[in-house]
Amino acid sequence: MRRLRLFLLLLCIGLAGFAAPIYVQEPGAKPEINRQYESPDFKVWVQRFERPGREVFDKRHKIVAATGIKPGMVVADIGAGTGLFTRLFSPKVGPTGWVYAVDVSRVFIENVMRINREQRLTNIEGIVNTQKNVSLPPASIDLAFVCDTYHHFEYPRSTLQSIHQALRSNGTLVVIDFRRIEGVSSDWIMGHVRAGKATVIKEIEAAGFRLIEDKEFLTENYFLKFRKN
Repeated sequence: MRRLRLFLLLLCIGLAGFAAPIYVQEPGAKPEINRQYESPDFKVWVQRFERPGREVFDKRHKIVAATGIKPGMVVADIGAGTGLFTRLFSPKVGPTGWVYAVDVSRVFIENVMRINREQRLTNIEGIVNTQKNVSLPPASIDLAFVCDTYHHFEYPRSTLQSIHQALRSNGTLVVIDFRRIEGVSSDWIMGHVRAGKATVIKEIEAAGFRLIEDKEFLTENYFLKFRKN
């Protein structure tokens, strides 16, 4: 009888452990770095994002060309910010294409759409997304563009999964972000950017993508292009 009780006790412990799996926290950016975008001064961020000396601004036309964007494509500018690339994509996809400006900041999206109306860009739609989902319909886009935004993803696995779902078959994902190299990168980058290029590639490939291009025309940033598997 004593052995039976011991067996039943061990069995209950085992079942309890099986029924209560350990959940590992998803690696991602700390929420603090995104609080500055909750109520941003749009004009201040235009001055920061759209200024000479910022590499992705100085090389914006070369970046657009490197994405492979074509007329008729549907593109999502994820982390659109002040809409710099959204406005550049608009004439490239033309009247038969479409551009989604996607950002977690409603202030950014409202101002991006205001400027689009002023410039009579009619093939752009603004979307306020969440930290876990880009809020795009399934199989709705040909190209997802993420510029200096990946390191702001608080839930990269969930966000990448939503991007994967939003992309059509053989769709592409372009990620541009800061080079984070110990002993080389600035203190700001080391403290602000969560992961280096190698880690980013592993995370994106684990989400169902294949790296197809690693272009070297940027110095402060890297340019990666992935294909949806």
